[in-house]
Amino acid sequence: MTNDDLCFTPAARLVSLIRRRTISPLELTRAVLDRIERVNPGLNAYCTVAAEQALAAARAATRALTRSATLGPLHGIPLSIKDLTPTRGIRTTWGSKIFEHHVPDEDGLVVERLKAAGAIVIGKTNVPLQLSDWQSFNEVYGTTNNPWDLTRTPGGSSGGAAAALAAGFVPLELGSDIGGSLRAPAHFCGVFAHKPSLDLVPQRGGGPPQTPANPTRGDLSVHGPMARSAADLALELEVLAGPDELMEGAGYKLDLSPPRHDKLADFRVLVIDTHPLCPTAASIKTALNGLADRLAKLGCKVVGEGAKLPDLARTTRIYGELLAAGYSADLSPEDTVRVEAAAKALSPENQSLAAYRLRGITTSHPEWIRASRARSGLRAQWFNLFQETDIVLCPPMPTPAFAHDHALQRTRQLDVDGAKIPYSDQLAWAGIATLTGLPATVAPIGRTESGLPIGVQIIGGFLQDRTTIAFAGLIEREFGGFTPPPNL
Repeated sequence: MTNDDLCFTPAARLVSLIRRRTISPLELTRAVLDRIERVNPGLNAYCTVAAEQALAAARAATRALTRSATLGPLHGIPLSIKDLTPTRGIRTTWGSKIFEHHVPDEDGLVVERLKAAGAIVIGKTNVPLQLSDWQSFNEVYGTTNNPWDLTRTPGGSSGGAAAALAAGFVPLELGSDIGGSLRAPAHFCGVFAHKPSLDLVPQRGGGPPQTPANPTRGDLSVHGPMARSAADLALELEVLAGPDELMEGAGYKLDLSPPRHDKLADFRVLVIDTHPLCPTAASIKTALNGLADRLAKLGCKVVGEGAKLPDLARTTRIYGELLAAGYSADLSPEDTVRVEAAAKALSPENQSLAAYRLRGITTSHPEWIRASRARSGLRAQWFNLFQETDIVLCPPMPTPAFAHDHALQRTRQLDVDGAKIPYSDQLAWAGIATLTGLPATVAPIGRTESGLPIGVQIIGGFLQDRTTIAFAGLIEREFGGFTPPPNL
């Protein structure tokens, strides 16, 4: 096996090779660092490569193999961390000049868990400015390119992470998601990602730099795994998931239910290819419906519409409102004045997504509570839906990876088969699972005519994370999954 073959080997397989002493953590880490040195300059997936720290950890992991030490589930496995979560001794910047020289003196809780499981942190992967884009570029580290087409974005905000996976740098990544930030990059780069159920993975240390890091409960955002296979998503999630010991751990323990089924033919699948507020590219719909046809031929009960499906337009508008409200605290005084003036000028009849975002960013606390109450009602509707449906399949994003566009976000437009829509309307498909805290797994299912990856979003009931990942694994086994970009 060549070093490059080793770099594209799934994490679960690498764990087995290490435990059988076929390879050592040091050999694996050196292979990974060598590939990053050779290939990363054209991609800029990494903002920081912590080679010395990684090699020291790999030597320690290799020595542990010669002793009767207890080995963690990720012993000796290299991975990298999105430039969001604190990593002790490694710069963590949020892609912002404000934090350009910030070096945390402690790890975020999820990083602690990965290290305790034996993982070796290789470095940090690039993000957009303050994690707020579906592209990954900033003034600190520059632009990350898509391994399938360097002129296109790998997505954001976990764009560097997805590019690193697709390029064969590491088998596992840690990302986060509030607006598709795990799912969009996975879809754009042809890899796997899982947005966990809300609060399944603790977020202590995942906010703006602070010492000590405070325990945090989510409202919309989550941390989650990225990988090149569904099995590796499951492997990483088992390490990440569980209550924060400083909060829920005093009274809660993790007890996720097993997957609902172990055969594709037993699944009840609802397929949605059209969103009432956002057009979707024909290539995305074709890939999704092609998957649905193949599932039906295998015996899945596939339906195209469900009487209990919650109102997607209402879902997306409320999501946009609450998401924008969450960003309001970080607005500059100048932007606050500009946004408030624009919100006041809105007509009450304006029901566009842009209007809901403007209203949300200027919302009062009573208005926020009313929107959150509406969210609770939608959660109940989704619960009812998943009593008669196991899985909902839909697009992760309305288009494949698009060309780099570094204009101001409020001026950008997205081209969907010739139709121009506001750039931020891409939130529509991501918001379905995010608003109500549902788990959503993205898996690659096809390519466009020009060869760009296409993924599917697999949504399940709350805390049915093992079901969505298992379904991704079944379609991967039946129809194929990740393939390396041809030029890498």
